[in-house]
Amino acid sequence: QVQLVESGGGLVQAGGSLRLSCVASGSIFSINDMGWYRQTPGKQRELVATITRGGSTNYADSVKGRFTISRDNAKNTVYLQMNSLKPEDTAVYYCKSDIRVVVTRPWRDYWGQGTQVTVSS
Repeated sequence: QVQLVESGGGLVQAGGSLRLSCVASGSIFSINDMGWYRQTPGKQRELVATITRGGSTNYADSVKGRFTISRDNAKNTVYLQMNSLKPEDTAVYYCKSDIRVVVTRPWRDYWGQGTQVTVSS
């Protein structure tokens, strides 16, 4: 079945960089939008960045100019380059993909299990 696996999280000092990766695998006909979201304890999951199949991007105001989302459609992979990291960026980062399993089925969202990003001050 469809599975999304994130990687690249870890502990980094403020001002440092990390690159997150998310690979979608399984029975996939097509992938439309992909995105990254993050969540801290006691807070709702928030949008970080999204990218369409054609490459159009949107970013949360808090990460504009620091984060860059990209994708490799041939590899069913979405990336999040995170630069100039701040302690407030600390969260579990989740990958989301809008996927059509077969052409006759509707689009639906699939989520990864998350990867922890911790930024020390």
